[in-house]
Formats: sequence, C-alpha cells, structure tokens
Amino acid sequence: MKEGKTRILLAEDDENLGLLLKEYLNAKGYETDLFKDGEKALKGFKNYYYDICILDVMMPLMDGFTLAREVRIINPAMPILFLTAKSMKEDVLEGFTIGADDYMTKPFSIEELLMRIEAVLRRTMNDPTAAGQDSFQIGNYQFEVTKQILTIGDSVRRLTTKESELLKLLCINKNSILDRNFALKTIWIDDSYFNARSMDVYITKLRKYLSADPSVEIINVRGKGFKLLSQP
Repeated sequence: MKEGKTRILLAEDDENLGLLLKEYLNAKGYETDLFKDGEKALKGFKNYYYDICILDVMMPLMDGFTLAREVRIINPAMPILFLTAKSMKEDVLEGFTIGADDYMTKPFSIEELLMRIEAVLRRTMNDPTAAGQDSFQIGNYQFEVTKQILTIGDSVRRLTTKESELLKLLCINKNSILDRNFALKTIWIDDSYFNARSMDVYITKLRKYLSADPSVEIINVRGKGFKLLSQP
C-alpha cells in the first residue's frame, strides 16, 4: 500500500549518475530507491509499492526492456520512463511498444527529467472522474477509465495508462475526429517524431483490443487524426 511521499524506482547501472539522480529527486520531495541492475530492481518492485519506474535500458543481468515487461506483468498500469544512451529509432519504438509513458536520451538535463516525471505523474495520479465521464460504452465493450479496464462479455483486459488516456480521448470524440496534434500534446506533452510514432503503435494496439466487435472501428483521417466509429 502507498504511504507518504511519492515513491520512485530508479534502475541505473552508472553509479555516479544513479546517485546524482537519487539525491536530486529526494531533494525535490520524492522517495527514490536506486537499483544497479535489472534483477535487483525487479526484486525491489515485487517487495515495495512505487508510483513510477525510471529504467535505464542498458543494464547488466536484466536490461531495461526486459525489466519493463516483467513490471507490466505485475502491474500493467505502472508508469515507466526509459533512460537510454541509444538514439536509434528502433530502440525508442521498442520502448513505446512495451508501454513506456516517456523516454529520455542521454545525456539529458536533470531539470527536464524532473519535468517529465511530474508530467507523467500528473497524468497517471490525477483522478480521472474530475476530468469528466468515467465509463464509456463502445459497441459491445465497456471501458472503465479509473480501473483502466476494457470488457466485452467474459473477457477483461487491463490497459496501460497511455492506452487508457488515448482510448478515453477517442471515446470523448466518438464518431468525430480526434485531432492528432491535440492527442499528442495532451498525452505525450509534445508532437515530436518519436511521440507521433509511439501514438501510432498505441492506435494499432487499441484496434486489436476492439477487434472482437466488428461494429467498432478506429479509422485514420488523412492529415487530421483518428475517428472512433461505434454505435451506440
């Protein structure tokens, strides 16, 4: 159970960088646990409650991508931010495919990292009911925003935070166009190339999740955005 300060799991094998980040985040009011490899980080995640995970991609024993997949099995909704020294598009896209909420490429500004963390936490810890409707009917599906659950018949799927945020925007704009740039800036903060590709990955995932009802469809609107078609 959660108690007290916001807790951060930080997995970083660079000892100097890890200690610097831990001290900085603690000074900003967070409670940060530092792990120097993926296996220790996974053990820590299983034993304690965390509000967000910050994972270095390249780590010994277990890399950040593998760790993220294990975290997702335990808690599909856990916010994840990747730190990577790689700039290859494929690596960034792999992170988003796993379900990352954000990423930063080394070297980075520690102040910007704090801003990214705060943005992710605002999105994931804010009470969705305060922003409006909390439950949507999508054809034969029932989507519960707070619980991040998509249900059809006896099938129940837990969604990640970004999947839920994107599906909620589509539901709010059901049978109307969801502007691409609006979605990017609302969920991903900015409309960079990597974030745009990430959103495409999530749209593909949502199409798959909704495929059991042929009356439900997410279509591309060329040059504008997406449209969720559903009756009711």
